[in-house]
Amino acid sequence: METIEHFWVLIFIVCLSGCVSSPPLYSWGDYEAQVYAYLNRGNLETQIRILERNRQEIEASGQITPPGFYAHLGMLYAELGNHEMAILYLEGEKARFPESTVFMNLLLSRYGR
Repeated sequence: METIEHFWVLIFIVCLSGCVSSPPLYSWGDYEAQVYAYLNRGNLETQIRILERNRQEIEASGQITPPGFYAHLGMLYAELGNHEMAILYLEGEKARFPESTVFMNLLLSRYGR
């Protein structure tokens, strides 16, 4: 009888260990809120300022920006006509997430890249 009880205790412990959360892979900062602001025609300069601050904080802490963060920032700069910064961030997205290369190259082709 004790063997069965030990078995259930072991099963319970194994199940609980599956509930332990691991640290997040990416640090999102205010990225999601800024995408929402963009879609609702928020102020582009404010969005850039917030995302730039987030990027600096994320990278200073040794964490990783999420997929799309650099691309979104690049597109914000592009909308303001700052193509140099747009290219810099689109290239940055491509370097961080190689799976985005085809799409980033399509966006970069707008700027002669």
